[in-house]
Amino acid sequence: MSNIGIIIEERAADIGNFLVGRLLPFREKRAVGPFVFIDHMGPADLKDYQNVDVPPHPHIGLSTLTYLFEGAIMHRDSLGTELEIQPGAVNWMTAGKGIVHSERTPEYLRHTDKRLHGLQIWVALPKALEDTEPSFAHTEAQELPRWQQENATFKLIAGEAFGRKSPVPVYSPLYFIEIKNTSKTTLHIGEQLFGECALYILEGGITNDGNSYGTKQLLVAKDSTLCAFEMEENTTLYLFGGEPFPEEHFIFWNFVHSDKAVIEKAKQDWTEQKFPKVPGETEFVPLPMAPFKK
Repeated sequence: MSNIGIIIEERAADIGNFLVGRLLPFREKRAVGPFVFIDHMGPADLKDYQNVDVPPHPHIGLSTLTYLFEGAIMHRDSLGTELEIQPGAVNWMTAGKGIVHSERTPEYLRHTDKRLHGLQIWVALPKALEDTEPSFAHTEAQELPRWQQENATFKLIAGEAFGRKSPVPVYSPLYFIEIKNTSKTTLHIGEQLFGECALYILEGGITNDGNSYGTKQLLVAKDSTLCAFEMEENTTLYLFGGEPFPEEHFIFWNFVHSDKAVIEKAKQDWTEQKFPKVPGETEFVPLPMAPFKK
């Protein structure tokens, strides 16, 4: 019997600049461990007149994780952070009680052809830290733990697993792992994982209990401790998961929280422009009208 409980196909979502592939949330699976939102950006080929310009927008109750495969994004936030995200590095922004940030094509790329490809991830915060002070942490690519195992190359992007710990300052037990290979490889790694677990195939494919799976699929395991599969040659995949929270988390727009009243207050504060400002930015994104999502 297969250990795969749910198969989630990428669904196109318009973020205002270009289409992304949405993986989480999904109607049958709102979260995997503390991971509540995952978008696959691109790969997008942008012309010299096309740029990413996500204007200042707010977050509460979560940490964002930006991880690029190709391209660059200039991050600016209400803490005064101004930093370019490069492939392989990790931007970890904790919203807590409230933060505002923008994401744009860096100035030196705005008049040339370019390519953008990566993952945008939201990680919910545990109840005791949902309203913490906002913060920002950047981890360079070379600081992430890497190792070889069973003819595959592993990289621990965030969290703890395989007896290793990423320097990214997470707030609950979780893991986000990149695995690559060049030749067929069989992995038995369930004993190294915990909580809920999902596998995203970026390139190549895997086989599990006689079933084959390919790109743009998110596979949610029934039991992380039974995680075993065969990777086809030249496969790149991402494992992520961890301990789920005991309380339910709600999502409205860019707000995540276990208390709907806090989200309602954030909606009002944003409408009345009471959130902190991003230095040098003046655009304002109106609050959308949409229902809560579990």
